[in-house]
Parts: sequence; C-alpha cells; structure tokens
Amino acid sequence: MEAPAERNGVNQIILTGIVLSTMPVGEYDRRVVILTKEQGKISAFARGARRPNSPLVGALNPFSFGTFTMYEGRTSYTIQSASISNYFAELRGDIIGAYYGFYFLEFTDYYTKEFNDEREMLKLLYQTLRALTNPHIPNMLIRYIFELKALTINGQAPQVFQCMTCGNKERHAVFSAVKGGLVCSECMKDVRDGMSLDPSTLYSMQYIETSTIEKLYTFNVTEKVLTELGNVMSRMTDIYVGKHFKSLEILETLI
Repeated sequence: MEAPAERNGVNQIILTGIVLSTMPVGEYDRRVVILTKEQGKISAFARGARRPNSPLVGALNPFSFGTFTMYEGRTSYTIQSASISNYFAELRGDIIGAYYGFYFLEFTDYYTKEFNDEREMLKLLYQTLRALTNPHIPNMLIRYIFELKALTINGQAPQVFQCMTCGNKERHAVFSAVKGGLVCSECMKDVRDGMSLDPSTLYSMQYIETSTIEKLYTFNVTEKVLTELGNVMSRMTDIYVGKHFKSLEILETLI
C-alpha cells in the first residue's frame, strides 16, 4: 500500500480488494462493501457513481478486483478512483456460475469482519472465482472446497486426521458434524449423526484443510465423493455458519 497522502486533513489511501456488494444511496451515489488486503472488509461511498458519465460507473460492480483510491474520513471512506484488473466478466454470461459467485461473495461478506486481517479469505475468494471460470472443475466441488477452506481459515476446521475424543488414528471412525470431526469405534457410543466416509472423501477433506490456497482447485473427484462432501458440508455449514443465504436459495432453484 502506498504511503497515505493528505488533503484537507483527510488521508488518501490505495487499497487492493474485491467488491462484495453495492447498493444505491440517494440519487446518484453508491455504498460499496470491499474486502481488502490492507484493511479487511470496509464500507465506502462513491459519490456520483451512478451518473452515466462517472468513471466509476462500471468499476464498482460485484466481483470487480483491483485497486481503489479513496479518502479516509473520520467515519467512512470515499472512493475517488478504481483500477480494475479482473472483472470476472466470464460469469456474466453464465447464470449458474454467476449465482455460485454471488453465494461466495455473500458468504464472505457474512464471514469477514471490518478492519480484521482477512488476507487469506481474500485470497480464497479470488482463487475461487477464478476456479468458476475453469470448465474442468465442477461448480459443486468448487462450492464444497470453498466452504471447507473458509471454515479452516476461521479456525472451525473439522478434525479429519484422528479421533476427536481419544486421538486414535487406526480404528474405524465415523464423521460427526456435531462433534466436529472423526470419532472412532471405541468412542462413538453417543454419536447420533455419524457418517461413514469413503477413504477418498476423507483424503479430499485432509487435502483441502492442509493445502495452500493456490493449489486448492487442482483435483477432481468421483460422483460418490462429491455426494459425500456435499452431505458433510451441508451439516457443517448448518452448525457452524447457521445462515440462509439468499443467493444460495436462488441457485438451488436453478440447478
């Protein structure tokens, strides 16, 4: 980030990030939520951004990734200009891909905090949107990878390497979302939501939790593994996220 300049007692800063959402304010302005590398999630105002001749008119749409020059006031940011390096324009011609993308934006907006260190979530979101433009990776798999990695980044990863109770790595184990991971045959007496997972499903979860974000979207799975990942992540997000996203509701009517 460049050193801040000052104008009339207000600091000018340049932030790198992705537009998560935008909404109209007044007659011509916009309020924009951006996940940034430097400041975490921020809200900013773009004066006159809805005027047809505004240089910001096409730069502040959801998915836009780039650098944003703004002035930092006492209570809010004001966007002066934007340099967009990726609009993810491919998603505009793919309604299913677009709604997956909107779900990832909405999930990220809900899961991140203002002025928190959200660099890993920003990196995850960017790589996930890139993966959506790759026709060789199923969108459903992208969704499950994103959800599990987001939980991992936020310290809510399920234990997929050993028994949650005794630490055993050898005995047969079931996966319990309520317990937060694997529970072995000796400890599963009170487990009511246990799922027996295919070894490939378990390996996929281990890979997602431990892999760097840059290498997340480099594999595919069988239909059986995809189904099991879906069952796991449905239960995990119900328990640990606990929010119904409007974009996901629309998406599920389309697929």
